[in-house]
Amino acid sequence: MSIEYVHTDDLHTLKGAKSALPILFSKIKPASLLDVGCGPGTWLKAALDMGVPDIFGVDGIKLAPEKLHVSPEKIQPQDLRGRWDLNRRFDAIICLEVAEHLEAEFAPNLIDALVTHGDLIYFSAACPDQPGQHHVNCQWPDYWQLLFNERGYICDDSLRWKIWDDSNIEPWYRQNLFLARRDPKAAGLEPRIISVIHPDMRKLEREIYKELNFQDHLCQIERGRMPVVWNLTIPIRACLGKLKRKLN
Repeated sequence: MSIEYVHTDDLHTLKGAKSALPILFSKIKPASLLDVGCGPGTWLKAALDMGVPDIFGVDGIKLAPEKLHVSPEKIQPQDLRGRWDLNRRFDAIICLEVAEHLEAEFAPNLIDALVTHGDLIYFSAACPDQPGQHHVNCQWPDYWQLLFNERGYICDDSLRWKIWDDSNIEPWYRQNLFLARRDPKAAGLEPRIISVIHPDMRKLEREIYKELNFQDHLCQIERGRMPVVWNLTIPIRACLGKLKRKLN
């Protein structure tokens, strides 16, 4: 799969998954779970630890066994851009912060694959301008809601507000999560999911852009694009700054 994405560069934690799943599964704990775009299997591991006996994941990027949180046999490499079918169904499916990494032309294929495998789907995807690796199709939730509606599923974001203030859970999940459930008669008649930005995402974005600006500044220095006077005086200013810190 020709997607430039490195799972180890993103902070998707086991702690976040373990905090979120008891809330997601508070009414019905599934006996089987499929994670589409599972990465190293953090959510699969959390599900296994809370007693979900039958877990399976697919991901477009194959990781070395030592990088996985679950047995390698539980994760199958799969090009998520095309059409695919595991020839079985699951009690629940999660597809979290995956869809934005696929070009818009492949979005229908992804949703088709999700509904092929189950009636209950926990879904989240990056909103417009959300920073991240290979974000090529960032959309507000109602974009994905319409795709689910066209396939006979209704969507509800009530779970998002139940995890909104849980700082153990990564902010992108708290911001973007919603539930899609098969209900052909009601599909499309439910309220549209509103577009919101979580305050913690704003904090995260500021830190990311600050780091990006710092790296860009370093590149300018390395390429000799700073004024000559700046290059002549910066060693003196740096030494004075270091001396001041030691004295303090």
